[in-house]
Amino acid sequence: MNLDALFALLTEARVRSGHSDYVVIGSLSILGLEDAFDIPQDMTLSNDIDCYTRDDPDSTFDLVAALGENSAWHQGHGYFLDAVTPALPTLAEGWQARLIPVSRDGLTAWFLDPNDAAISKYARGEPRDRRWIRAGIRSGVVSLPLVRSRLRSLTFLDDEESVRARRLMEEDQAWRDTAAN
Repeated sequence: MNLDALFALLTEARVRSGHSDYVVIGSLSILGLEDAFDIPQDMTLSNDIDCYTRDDPDSTFDLVAALGENSAWHQGHGYFLDAVTPALPTLAEGWQARLIPVSRDGLTAWFLDPNDAAISKYARGEPRDRRWIRAGIRSGVVSLPLVRSRLRSLTFLDDEESVRARRLMEEDQAWRDTAAN
């Protein structure tokens, strides 16, 4: 997946919805930095673009039939829009101020900061999330000290999510420390 493909989908979303601003969360939020550095392949493997319209998040769900999973768009392009809400990810205070805007042809995609995305991925804790985080750590785009700092201002869904996120982050710190030696 790359930024050109993402903007092709958002262009079609704009045609169908009239919205020109989209917030991209999840794995493909890393594409907001595509022009700044060589993104590791393990961070761009997803074929679903988790996003919502910035001004009216609920309207994004109106796009699923045309651009979502198993739609004609998905069948023709191999990737799809996954409508989400701003409440979906577990994120640290101030995440909206850290969104990374990228504009093309009158469209703006607001991408989640990689360290905020890592926090959300630690909270979920799936193997594919760990692969994404570790690729980010190796490339230097994810900073464990910054993630740790942001965890302090975070309200988790529950104690289980908090314990899991902190445990996984400490495992990755040990992994990083071992790899550095």
